[in-house]
Amino acid sequence: MKKGIHPDYRPVVFRDPGADFAFLTRSTIASDKTIEWTDGNAYPVVDVDVSSASHPFYTGRSRVLDTAGRVERFNQRYGRT
Repeated sequence: MKKGIHPDYRPVVFRDPGADFAFLTRSTIASDKTIEWTDGNAYPVVDVDVSSASHPFYTGRSRVLDTAGRVERFNQRYGRT
């Protein structure tokens, strides 16, 4: 590998604050915030909106969309002529 052209590959904590879930992995993403991990070391932390702890596919809590209600609402609003 050429020196000086690759981003820094280091341990980073990805955190889902909505689900109170975090995991430590390696990444090149940069972050100014840090967090102290269970091993006592401080790592950069990146907050994410969705993780495996909060995604409906992995948790089994899916939302049912009321498509019939949407069609009726559209027809009421714009009417079929």
